[in-house]
Amino acid sequence: MTNNAEHKTGSTSFSLASKVKDYYLLIKFTLSFTVVFSCVICYLLAPKVVEYDWLMIILLFIAGMLVTGSANAINQAVEKDTDAVMKRTHKRPVASGAMSQKEAYTFALISGVVGVAMMWYFFNLSAALVSAFSLFLYAFIYTPLKKINSIAVLIGAFPGALPCLIGWVAGNDDFSAGGWVLFGMQFLWQFPHFWAIAWVSHTDYSKAGFKLLPSDKGPTKFTAMQTIMYSVLMIPMGVLPYYFGLTGMTSVWIVMACNLVMVVQSIRLYRSMEVKAARRVMFSSYIYLPIVLLALLADKIR
Repeated sequence: MTNNAEHKTGSTSFSLASKVKDYYLLIKFTLSFTVVFSCVICYLLAPKVVEYDWLMIILLFIAGMLVTGSANAINQAVEKDTDAVMKRTHKRPVASGAMSQKEAYTFALISGVVGVAMMWYFFNLSAALVSAFSLFLYAFIYTPLKKINSIAVLIGAFPGALPCLIGWVAGNDDFSAGGWVLFGMQFLWQFPHFWAIAWVSHTDYSKAGFKLLPSDKGPTKFTAMQTIMYSVLMIPMGVLPYYFGLTGMTSVWIVMACNLVMVVQSIRLYRSMEVKAARRVMFSSYIYLPIVLLALLADKIR
């Protein structure tokens, strides 16, 4: 009798742990966290946010995770079959059969509505509307477009950068220049970042029918040149937070150094055309964003 009870308890714990893991993968927790991190930092950069109200920060984080998680859940439900054939995604819950499409869509609907409602109730209508627009753009425009044309990367860069604007609007309750500058910085950053990922995973993406590199022929000199171009464009964009009075000069030098690293790594990719060089661009971009955002926040002019 005791053994049976212990067995049932163990099975329940295992089942609960599996379900938690499934939802962790469904919302792409690491990606969602990165997205919401930029939203929170940009909220704190807003001039009207003069004190760190931890309750509001936590509420913004939860709302952001719900909206982002909703978009990622729809993405996985839509791409169930393509995820199943790719090495890097075949273990995702919907693709592996651990979760049904209906369950993923149900979660997406509930989390999306609750997340947008929280943005409206605790912050403002503008932040809620931009959040809803970002979710729609990612889930229903970018996601299906990936199989049609590489312009999907350009379209996807908008919902990828909108969290910066959402954070700014949530804190400042306006669409002033500072929010658009932060949006622009993250918008440009996504091109070398995403093309490096697409370069490294080109075989996998091609197998699934995704068209994500700017050249139809895959990893080419043209793709590498595009990566350099956007990395160079990030340099003048990095000066604008200082120009508009958001931050001091210290952060300008830090952002400039980070931008130069991105340019150098992109040039190395162009010269070598090797996957390991693309991987260096990818890892540089991962490090770039938190360093730049934290530097801006630390140097905020109050």
